[in-house]
Amino acid sequence: MNLWQEYKRPASVAEAIQALTTSPQPAMPIAGGTDLMLDLKQGRHSPVHTLIDLTFVSEMKALELRGDKLFIGAAVSVNQVANHPLVIQHAQALNEAGNLIAGPQVRNTATLGGNVAHALPAADGTIALTALDAKAEVAGISGARIVPFAELFLGPGKSALDKSAEIIVGFYLPQIKKGQASCFKRIMRPQGVALPILNCAVWIARAENRVVDIHIAVGPGGATPFRATDAENILRGQPLDDQSFAETVEALLAQAKFRTSARRASADYRQHIVTGLFKEVLDTAWKRAE
Repeated sequence: MNLWQEYKRPASVAEAIQALTTSPQPAMPIAGGTDLMLDLKQGRHSPVHTLIDLTFVSEMKALELRGDKLFIGAAVSVNQVANHPLVIQHAQALNEAGNLIAGPQVRNTATLGGNVAHALPAADGTIALTALDAKAEVAGISGARIVPFAELFLGPGKSALDKSAEIIVGFYLPQIKKGQASCFKRIMRPQGVALPILNCAVWIARAENRVVDIHIAVGPGGATPFRATDAENILRGQPLDDQSFAETVEALLAQAKFRTSARRASADYRQHIVTGLFKEVLDTAWKRAE
């Protein structure tokens, strides 16, 4: 059985939106296809008539500095993102997350936009982008708009995008400045390539021994990508010491909504291990920002 009936290869964002909205329906955008093709083959996705291949859209393959932002096209492969010098310099958490996504073969094909569009709240790339305060460029019939990253998600596997009329063009991240750094780490079962039991990303700005600003993301900490804003508010403006760390962890545990997964871990276990993981990520980002 054919998994689709028509295949189109637009060369620009405008052509992609036109193809998506005027082609025989249902139509779906595809880039790496590492999730979509498997879901189609295994019957977890409803049949698709038209596939719109985004990998030839030049605007979506760019990875460059634009003003004071780092732009990463949604169709850039995870491997290219993870190993690009600009990402290593300005978004080290994303570099580290990208190198842990699946295995080398998948990373060479999968895209950062697809990782986000799949809308899993604990996806490694998603948690890193959450901590880095990313914004997304979303294109539709009426043009392009910039969307705060958190607004792309409605729930586990539920994207706010209208996939029949909208695509993610790319992501904008702030360039790193003096006294700023980020870090990403995760805990997973020791089987090589595995889904995370828990992951964490921190972006921090420091001045001597004081936390000027901080973003903390933990996955899965809720139905959508989780920012520990209560913990951030406690640590922001404070010296990083044992007392401030203890108060920050207490706020994180109170705000996070860990859930039990039969394939990964229980909520209680995640609550038990998050302190050690968060401390390791925070300490690494803190030292990098020195």
